[in-house]
Amino acid sequence: MAESNSESPTPSSFGPMRSTPCDDQVGGFDWMVLVAAILCALVCALGLNTMLQCVFQCASRVLTQPLQWMASRRLNCGLKKKEMVALPTSTFTNSPSPSSPSTCVICLAEFCDGDPIRFLPNCNHFFHVLCIDKWLLSHSSCPTCRHLLNPNHHHLHSLHTVITT
Repeated sequence: MAESNSESPTPSSFGPMRSTPCDDQVGGFDWMVLVAAILCALVCALGLNTMLQCVFQCASRVLTQPLQWMASRRLNCGLKKKEMVALPTSTFTNSPSPSSPSTCVICLAEFCDGDPIRFLPNCNHFFHVLCIDKWLLSHSSCPTCRHLLNPNHHHLHSLHTVITT
């Protein structure tokens, strides 16, 4: 009888085999991906919570104080061009008085002799004409003291002070 020397492959002939799975994968899960997904879900939940709080606060303000809220929004919506041009203007001259401001609080540039300036009634603050005109197109108040300028809304001025204080 012929002897057959056929060797059956042994596990060691194919190279080293690991008997334990990789450290970062257990049961087929990559732990880093799982941690990243949890952190992403946490950030999204916090963002959603913040957004919902803002929506609920605004909605409750509109529902509980609709007239006052709408009136206060209309108070500082800007002057009409006709009202803005009616405000007094002058030319700046350097005064020796140290109490008068020397810079425009809107553009933060110093006033020079001959600069056209506009005075605001009731508070007597003054600014460069171009600066204050741009401001007054979108605001009805003095940029320094926030005094309301629109003469048509004097009856709403007391309502405004009640809301903001």
